[in-house]
Amino acid sequence: MLTETAPVVLMSSVVAPEKPTSNTMGPKEVELILVKEQNGVQFTSTTLVAPAPTQTHPSGEEERETWGKKIDFLLSVIGFAVDLANVWRFPYLCYKNGGGAFLVPYLFFMVIAGMPLFYMELALGQYNREGAAGVWKICPIFKGVGFTVILISLYVGFYYNVIISWALFYLFSSFTSELPWVHCNNTWNSPNCSDWADNSSVGDIYKATPAQEYFERGVLHIQDSNGIDDLGRPRWQLTSCLGVVIVLLYFSLWKGVKTSGKVVWITATMPYVVLTVLLLRGVTLPGAIDGIKAYLSVDFLRLCDAKVWIEAATQICFSLGVGFGVLIAFSSYNKFSNNCYRDAIITSSINSLTSFFSGFVVFSFLGYMSHKHNVALDKVARDGAGLVFVIYPEAIATLPGSSVWAVIFFIMLLTLGIDSAMGGMESVITGLIDEFKFLHKHRELFTLFIVVSTFLISLFCVTNGGMYVFTLLDHFAAGTSILFGVLIEAIGIAWFYGVDRFSDDIEEMIGQRPGMYWRLCWKFVSPCFLLRLAYAITPETEHHLVDNGEVRQYTLHHWMVV
Repeated sequence: MLTETAPVVLMSSVVAPEKPTSNTMGPKEVELILVKEQNGVQFTSTTLVAPAPTQTHPSGEEERETWGKKIDFLLSVIGFAVDLANVWRFPYLCYKNGGGAFLVPYLFFMVIAGMPLFYMELALGQYNREGAAGVWKICPIFKGVGFTVILISLYVGFYYNVIISWALFYLFSSFTSELPWVHCNNTWNSPNCSDWADNSSVGDIYKATPAQEYFERGVLHIQDSNGIDDLGRPRWQLTSCLGVVIVLLYFSLWKGVKTSGKVVWITATMPYVVLTVLLLRGVTLPGAIDGIKAYLSVDFLRLCDAKVWIEAATQICFSLGVGFGVLIAFSSYNKFSNNCYRDAIITSSINSLTSFFSGFVVFSFLGYMSHKHNVALDKVARDGAGLVFVIYPEAIATLPGSSVWAVIFFIMLLTLGIDSAMGGMESVITGLIDEFKFLHKHRELFTLFIVVSTFLISLFCVTNGGMYVFTLLDHFAAGTSILFGVLIEAIGIAWFYGVDRFSDDIEEMIGQRPGMYWRLCWKFVSPCFLLRLAYAITPETEHHLVDNGEVRQYTLHHWMVV
């Protein structure tokens, strides 16, 4: 501040020329300098000073929100990829398709397709800093693929949340001195209910165990519906559980990766703790070793069956979670220089090891059930909801302290489901927010809109006839559509955007180009794996020629002739 003044003051302002900056459109700070001359006249000098530039992406866009810690991202990806299918699908496929021999096609497809596609999606999201639709600014004609995978993730949420609500219902039901699926003397039981102990009824197709009737009649109330045209009203018990799941999802997602990155510390690690505890208990049960031997038994003759290879390929696609837009969404919040190559190897490997490890847990209990009821293992081995909501609860019910073990088991199912559901929701939210920029300022409200919409649609699945709706969604929401989406995605990147340009992008991020192996997989192997090319480009009347290796579409003359 100046304390001396002159009788007459002439003010003259001198404006310094603006310094060029890289952020010319950003806000400027004004610097005012007062200078006192000897004759008492004061001069002011005004200068426009640009503030310190914010971190920007090489494309010139402002830096995106990032994960709080690197481990938050890894746990989120692992939590999404490791879901209920690792427990209720892979062990049964392994047992059914040659035991240890099934690992041959499984690992083969993991190496030639699973990991390359996993790596591709992580790199795609990290470089472009956008969700599943926005990343296609690299090749706008494929933007429809982005909206397709967002829509598929939304469809999956309609029924996947219902599975979590079943697990929550079972968890609440386990806090009793006697589990409700032990006996046949409950109000929901039918005259066909019969304990496993009655060996004469095991082969009777009209008989049902208490655990089976509890799931079908006590939880789902299928007996109160005549079909999909007779759904009835939502049942308040399951509706309440579904509401709790939706609330958990909302408060895990409403603030973005800053909140979801903390939730996965529990939901992604808890299943491993519980699986280890269950394995330690399972291997001590009589008959457990026989179950594990059946799980690991090697039958290489099964590898001659094409169906075994097809099931291995399908399991790879769905177990890793490629094609749902989740990996793209998660990686878009990484730092630009993050080593996505290492992340792809680590997380995809952990997913496969978890699937294999869970088989020991599942088959130790299945071996115990086979021994206890003196029936063949294939009588108790099954996959899907029947395994985790019928067979496993029935096995747990026979243990000392069964209620405690039931609580532990259903906590595991709950955490397995929650983080996978979070991933699917994040794919939808991130994909749409990045595409419609005005939603950025209203993420909390938009997240609320998405989860409430999902809840309202899911109500159809918690009615008396809800299992019919659930089955339709399960079979048609994310089957061939996902494989087709990943196929177009791989073709769009490898053939239209270009493997060379995509490799340049990766080199810009992590400092090294992908090796020849990865580039070949992206360009040729992975698309062919997804398309099953021989059948897809050959007329149906000539499909028998595919089996004989006589497909003319693979000859040089076919491709060159005009």
